[in-house]
Amino acid sequence: MLLFKADMYGDGIKLGFLEISAETIEKIVREGLKVIIILFLMFISIKIGNKIIDKFIEKQVESENKRFSMSTQKAMTIGGLLKSLLKYVVYFIGIAGILADFFKGISLTAASIGGFAIGFGAQSLVKDLINGFFILFEDQYGVGDYVTIGTFSGIIDSIGIRTTAIKDFNGDMHLIPNGTIQAVTNHSKNDKQFIVDVSVSYNTDLDYALDTLKSAASRFEDENPEVTRPLEVWGVTALASSGVTIRTVGYCTQMNQWSIERGLRKVLKEALDKAGIEIPFNTTEIIVKSEEKIKQEA
Repeated sequence: MLLFKADMYGDGIKLGFLEISAETIEKIVREGLKVIIILFLMFISIKIGNKIIDKFIEKQVESENKRFSMSTQKAMTIGGLLKSLLKYVVYFIGIAGILADFFKGISLTAASIGGFAIGFGAQSLVKDLINGFFILFEDQYGVGDYVTIGTFSGIIDSIGIRTTAIKDFNGDMHLIPNGTIQAVTNHSKNDKQFIVDVSVSYNTDLDYALDTLKSAASRFEDENPEVTRPLEVWGVTALASSGVTIRTVGYCTQMNQWSIERGLRKVLKEALDKAGIEIPFNTTEIIVKSEEKIKQEA
């Protein structure tokens, strides 16, 4: 069953009660081709622009001129921001070109209302853009930094013209509008402190235990270039119910504190075992009394 029957009349087409003139058909085809060409040019511009940005950033990283070279982290941050800026500029120009003919037939009042609506909606975009540039130029954080922004903590995955992407340690990605970022805690600006506590039994010679731990810490420091300052065995920091706690403190490069702590804890444990120093642990003593013994006590 046909809902519409297409008939030719003159140079146009008639679909039921709908009559489409040849001039209208020509305009639709012309505008459609224009939109397709603009979309294609937008796609090509972004692709070529991204390639140029990648080449530029790569040259800056590899530059032998110290004044103009930049670290890989800084390059990734600037590269991501430039790509984001390029994308939005191309989108804006392309959409403006597509809508140019559309607004030709709109009255001044309607155009003014539409312009007001677009301007009002663009306020958040402008706020995001301005704050994004402040983040970059003030070097608040960069790609690869471990940060806390609001309630989110994780590694900066990318910094765009509108949003900052944080990947937390569960693998979840959080997109935060730059305009809403007020307080930032950057955990990657300086060397990170790590602390390892070990316990020894109360009958241990503490001077012997301290010498053993200092020797092991010194070897660990020499074997791990991530350690940036000499390890310090602070000494006794607590007298627990089952043993004496001895603390070792050091500093290492960013994001390595957890692996360094695990490695040092293993080395100290092995050193204490080798020295015959007992690490206290909870034990359960079971006393079994014979029936005759129970009667005697009774």
